[in-house]
Amino acid sequence: MTREQLIQQLEEKNMKEILELIEDAEAGHLEELELAPSLGLLRDTKLNDAVLNHLSQQGVNIIYVNEDDE
Repeated sequence: MTREQLIQQLEEKNMKEILELIEDAEAGHLEELELAPSLGLLRDTKLNDAVLNHLSQQGVNIIYVNEDDE
């Protein structure tokens, strides 16, 4: 998925927070993002993977936090 396709889908779904994350990453203001593996970032797995891939390409370190209740 191209950046333009990604942005278009996010805009169509009114996902302003995700668009802001992408803008921050592209501007160099987002270095890392912590996620729970079971939740991801978005419910739509294809879109989730595309966003995470784009963020990684922008140099964002995706950190999956441990979900164990220790």
